[in-house]
This record gives sequence, structure tokens and C-alpha cells, in this order.
Amino acid sequence: MKKWSLYTPEGMQDILFERCHVKRNLENQLRQLFLNSGYREIETPSVEFYDVFSGDQSLIPQEGMFKFTDQQGRLLVLRPDMTIPIARIAATKLKENLWPVKCCYIGNTFSYNELGGGKQKEYTQAGVEILGIKSPEADAELITLAVKALQLAGIEEFQIDIGQVDFFRGLMEQSGLTPLEAEEIRELIDTKDFVGVEHLVNRHKIPPELKELILNLPRYFGSKELIDDLQKKNVSGKALQALEYLKKVLEILGDWGLDQYVSLDLGMVQSMNYYTGIVFRGFTYGVGFPVLSGGRYDNLLQRFGRDCPATGFSLGVNMILMALERQKKLPEIRTGGTFILYRPEGRKKAYALFNELRQKGFAAELDISGMDAEKARSYAKARGISKIIIVENDVAFRQEEV
Repeated sequence: MKKWSLYTPEGMQDILFERCHVKRNLENQLRQLFLNSGYREIETPSVEFYDVFSGDQSLIPQEGMFKFTDQQGRLLVLRPDMTIPIARIAATKLKENLWPVKCCYIGNTFSYNELGGGKQKEYTQAGVEILGIKSPEADAELITLAVKALQLAGIEEFQIDIGQVDFFRGLMEQSGLTPLEAEEIRELIDTKDFVGVEHLVNRHKIPPELKELILNLPRYFGSKELIDDLQKKNVSGKALQALEYLKKVLEILGDWGLDQYVSLDLGMVQSMNYYTGIVFRGFTYGVGFPVLSGGRYDNLLQRFGRDCPATGFSLGVNMILMALERQKKLPEIRTGGTFILYRPEGRKKAYALFNELRQKGFAAELDISGMDAEKARSYAKARGISKIIIVENDVAFRQEEV
């Protein structure tokens, strides 16, 4: 019988020294980017009521959540998502707040079914949300921030794919398909199942030009010229409005000099229960899944009693680190700092030097194991410490480079 006290549960991991240092540095850099861009940090509990994520239209598949009960028998979950709790907060606790609200977060989420990252079930998300604004400028700002976040993380080669779920929804309305049929087609398109889409569409009496648009949805990706071509076809109502909105977002991104980072993908039709307009995903080489994703979710706050437009994105910190590792771009750890070795008669002086270095913002470590000079040099070299101070007494000390 295994001694489970010696192991972590499947999908959970210990993050040790150097890797933890790199992860925390990345989180701090992302936090500063978000704060410097006008977003205020928010924190939600790791444990939420199951009802926050369920309901008539479940936003998170229930089989993917870590569920348990409290002492009163109420069903709880480990937080599987950051955006939904923020929507709860915005609708219930920020009613008197100055709107619009721009917030950011960094926190761990838990899921049995996380896309990407192998068997990982706990992962760190960093992201931002804009609540109370529906404009192409808001969506463009988020995509811009996503680009800056990837660049800050050290990802040099990447692409942001942008879609528009309202274009798909508009085509479904034009075709007269039921919501159930539209959802079936959405799932087939999202998995790029061309044959399945054709089989389902051919079962219905849909005008030929409209049928062609639906059948080709998985193939509609590329540059913004694609929008001009589609506007010349039999597109009207919601689908046409969606294209016009998307075109404005791309024009703004072009004005901001970000054309080279973005590409269209109108076959990106993520969950209709969640997203309502612009959607986007970020990809880089070395990993076969998105390292960030986001989009507009104008109906989400209605679940919690407030009608409010909203948009946001989250970046997978663990996924970014995995990408950097596979691209051989993980930053080197250069701790520097000073190791202070002392004789008993130099204890007061050693502690005074130790405090002085820390107060000035320098890393310092005081010998507490009674090392001799040779062991101290080996220890410092292994730890990446750049200097040793050897204190002979309360007056005499010397410094040497490692």
C-alpha cells in the first residue's frame, strides 16, 4: 500500500526554488503591467458555492469541477474560473462603485478538464476584465494588453486569433435553425469537423449562398480583407453588424501598430452560454493549445441580477512557463546577494552588516550553520550568490567575490 503522505494528488505539483522564482517574477511583471494600464487588483475566494457556476445554463461543465460539501451540506467547488466570480462581485458588491470597472487578478483555479498543460488540474491565471463598456475600443485595448503581456513574458513569436461569435449566431438566425441545431453545428465547427457540418446543414432547406457561408465557416481565417469579401455576400442583420464591429476593432489595432500580431478566425465559435461577441486566443510555438483566451460576455452579469456589458481575457501562467521552457527561453536565475560568514567574536558586526544590506534592498544571508570559508565559497557558488563577507571580529571584516 502506497504512503500517500509522500505524494501530491494527480494533477497537482510542487514548484521548487528556481522555477518558483521565475513564476513569481512573471506574476509580478504581469501585475505591474495591469496596474500601470489602469486596472485595479481584485481577489476572489478559492472556494465558491456550486450555484455560482451552474444553473439553467451551466457555464462550466459540472464534471470538470472539484466538488465537496460544507458542514451544512451545501455544495461547494474549488474555483474553476476567475471571470465568473468577478461577475458575481460586480453585480452584487460594486453597485455603488464608480463605473466602468477595470480590474485585474492573479490566482489559482482548479479543473479536471483544463485544455492544455497535460494532466495538470491546478493552474494559475492572470487576467483583466472591463465591466460596463461595450465598444470596439474596449475590445481592442484588451487584445493590445494581451500582446503586451506575451511580450513581457518573453514570448517573441506568437499570434492572436480573433473571432466573432455573433457572426455565427446571426447566420443561424438567418438560416432558421433552432437553438439546439445551432449548438450542434457550433460544436462541429469548433472542432473543425467539416464533414459533420456539411452533413447537418444539408438536412435543412437553407438558401444556397447562406449554406455556403455556414459550410465555409471553419475555413474563414486570415487577414482583415476577409471581412470585405464576406460583406459582399448574403449577410444581413446580426451577422452583418458583427462583421462591422469586428472591422472597427481591427482598424483600431492597425492604428496602434499591432497588425502583425493578429489574424482572423471566424470558425472560432466558443461557448454560446458565455461569449457574446469578439473572442480571441493567443498561440505560440512549442505548445499545442492556447496560452491565453478571452472575449466579450455581455450577458454573464445578468445571471447575478445586473445587466451590464463586459469583456476580458486570462493568460495561463503555467502554460507560458511551459512554452518558454520548450522554446529554451526560460530566464536564468541570477540571485546575486551576499553571504556573511563570521566568527563568534564578530557576531554583532555580522548582524549589523546583514541588517544594513537588507534595509538598502540587497539580498543577504547570514551563516547559521558554522561553515568554514571553503564550504561557504562552495555554498555561495551553488546558490548563485556573488559576494562573501567574512567577519573576524566587531571591527575587522573582509569581502571577496565568488
